[in-house]
Amino acid sequence: MERHFSEIKWGGGTPEQVVPPKQRDSNLELYRIISMLMIVSHHYVVNSGLTSADGPIFAAPLSLRSLFLLLFGAWGKTGINCFVMITGYFMCKSNITAKKFAKLVCEWLFYRYLLYAVFWISGYLPFTLKTAVLGIVPITQIGVGFTSCFVMFFLAIPFLNVLVQHLNEKQHLYLLALTGFVYIFLGTAHRVTMNYVSWFMVLYFIASYIRLYPKKIFGNTKIWGWMTLVSFALSAVSVLSATWLGTKLDRNLSYFFVQDSNTFLAVTNGVFSFLFFKNLKIPYSKFINSVAASTFGVLCIHAHSDAMRQWLWRDTLNNVGMYASPYMPLHAVCSVLGVFIVCNALDHVRIALIEKPFFRWWDRRWSIYKTKFEKTEKVILGKLHIEA
Repeated sequence: MERHFSEIKWGGGTPEQVVPPKQRDSNLELYRIISMLMIVSHHYVVNSGLTSADGPIFAAPLSLRSLFLLLFGAWGKTGINCFVMITGYFMCKSNITAKKFAKLVCEWLFYRYLLYAVFWISGYLPFTLKTAVLGIVPITQIGVGFTSCFVMFFLAIPFLNVLVQHLNEKQHLYLLALTGFVYIFLGTAHRVTMNYVSWFMVLYFIASYIRLYPKKIFGNTKIWGWMTLVSFALSAVSVLSATWLGTKLDRNLSYFFVQDSNTFLAVTNGVFSFLFFKNLKIPYSKFINSVAASTFGVLCIHAHSDAMRQWLWRDTLNNVGMYASPYMPLHAVCSVLGVFIVCNALDHVRIALIEKPFFRWWDRRWSIYKTKFEKTEKVILGKLHIEA
């Protein structure tokens, strides 16, 4: 069947076709919140100077304080896997509309430009050619950095949907075997270099298989609950063991087995916990779903830039200075919760004051721009002798 490019990219339908919004189950929305809390906890440890070569953790890596912090911050890459799998699970049977993509990009760019402006105006970040390029150009690399890679991955989902929906189950399994061998097995055993955009696609293949080919075992909450506990326990043991081994080899090995999102234990943590929360039966909660809707905003704000990391974790919360305090565990927990709550609240303000008014205007005007785009597209494809 021939398909128009704009339909493949953005999905069919027009703004006039009002479809009642579906209420997402609160189990996976709660999982989205937990995933972001794991990411923020990871940043508390690794972005604050605590794990730097001259940081306090590796001055005494086997002390109870250091081991607590290493375990506290060990789950960031797991959180990334969890967050992306939720997206893959929902989107493999859904269209990405222009409006949905615009919401994501506008949220990302809003915080990027606003926070750079705040840092420049306040004098906290000097305005130089380098910082201007970093601030103004939205994408400077797509190998690392969650937000820019997630946006690129999100834009690729309509084409990934065409792929998985035309594969049979056997082909889908072979695709999982191939990508799993390259990214997970070699990524763990040999540390093969990967980039996040393509890794997110691998996670999408995993999540879409779970959605498109439901199995009885996928729905067993008890099994996946126990498997989640075992996987996280093994991950914790790996952190403790690798920390001990690192003291013998004079190397920083603490996160060796959960160092990146494609390492084996980070993957099993993500997949097993996703299957557990997918089956978890909890009633619909407007509060949980509302908080979950702003989790991407939490990431955009608190992980904005090196300047934000310096201001938040080092200068304001003074994580390194709190290391020796008897209240350090309380400081860690309260800091993570505080950052999450404040950033979430700020994003709700943005939604109310900026996003909702803007997209009300969008709904009134989009059909006009869509028609113009399709006419221009038809002319260009016609000149290239490509059937629309």
